[in-house]
Amino acid sequence: MQVILGAGGDIGRFLAAELKKYTDKIRLVARKPQKVNADDELFPADLTDRNAVRSALQDAEVAYLVVGLPYNSAVWEKQWPVIMQNAIAACLAHQCKLVFFDNVYLYAKEAIPYMTEESRIDPPSRKGKIRAQLVQMINKAIEAKGLTALIARSADFYGPGAKNGILNILVIDNYKKGKRANWQSDATKIHSFTYTPDAARATALLGNTDSAFGQVWHLPTSPEKLTGKQFIELIAQKMGVQPKYFTLSPFVLSLAGLFSKRIKELKEMQYQNNQDYYFDTAKFDKAFPFATTSYEKGIEQILAYDYAG
Repeated sequence: MQVILGAGGDIGRFLAAELKKYTDKIRLVARKPQKVNADDELFPADLTDRNAVRSALQDAEVAYLVVGLPYNSAVWEKQWPVIMQNAIAACLAHQCKLVFFDNVYLYAKEAIPYMTEESRIDPPSRKGKIRAQLVQMINKAIEAKGLTALIARSADFYGPGAKNGILNILVIDNYKKGKRANWQSDATKIHSFTYTPDAARATALLGNTDSAFGQVWHLPTSPEKLTGKQFIELIAQKMGVQPKYFTLSPFVLSLAGLFSKRIKELKEMQYQNNQDYYFDTAKFDKAFPFATTSYEKGIEQILAYDYAG
């Protein structure tokens, strides 16, 4: 039995499909889980409920924590440590392995131009400090209690139907509405993006590779070094529109943040957008045979999915 905690998000639905390569017993845990595979077991649960999480991992061999909370620092500070503690406790109780789907928010500001698994952890943001706390909780449980776990880390992501994908939200969705694209801070800087189907496929592979545990892995991401402007031009070309865009400067974000809590939450993260942001995945690429999706192909697949839907 393999269990997805937070099965309804951008990664969970692809991960459920990928896990079929490894097991016929998949349990999807969320507030309102929906089947991806015909024989998925659905387990409605609130991940902040310790007993519910423990019940959800009954008979589980591997648990994937891929939940996506609302993009709000206060919510993260309140709920993430509780969810992580519940997941760790349940895994220890059932001798279940834990796979944590992480992001790059915990890295130091100066690490962003070239991130590796060895990059220094020193987050300058509230949200980053929470992510660092979660990793510390996992490491402590590994060292003190014998937890078997790994961390699968993704860059900002994009993908078919990704509700939280940056390229989806700022560029593709705007062009579909006949609007200009948006870009944060500086469109001349390089920015890596992880393709969600690739991330899910790689996470499933890691979770079913015994030697991968006890380590941090950057999930496979195209090595292409495209700037924001180049992404906008590529997407515009594929959609047959003019590559018009508006730069969301820190001043604009501050002003817009007066009217939108979500935009206000973006302001503290602009250190990731006003400099190059490159996500190195050489460790994974060396360890596993894996065909990473190019940006052009990924964008084509998003558009095919969107228009088919």
